[in-house]
Amino acid sequence: MNDNARMRRLFVVAAMLVQGCVFYPHTTHVYDEQCKVRARHMTLKGEPLLQITSCSNNCEAVLVVLGAVSAASAVVSGSIVVAGNVVYWFEKQGHCLAARSKS
Repeated sequence: MNDNARMRRLFVVAAMLVQGCVFYPHTTHVYDEQCKVRARHMTLKGEPLLQITSCSNNCEAVLVVLGAVSAASAVVSGSIVVAGNVVYWFEKQGHCLAARSKS
């Protein structure tokens, strides 16, 4: 088997194992017993973009695009989750202080 055929087979196997995912921020609500306040929390969720089961042409290009989309959505959505959780933490601290001062 020549190197070109071996590389093509490797890309097909990689495409079958790796799914392109799109990541997005998801907000949940939790109740904090200590502060007696309902707080928000963000998490990073992922959904498969598509699953490749066979590849005949341009396998390399498809893998590069799937990887780029997946990485870009992870970076952007991850940044939103981190920033959102910081804002929600400050908001919760404010509600906790307000609840304690009323007691």
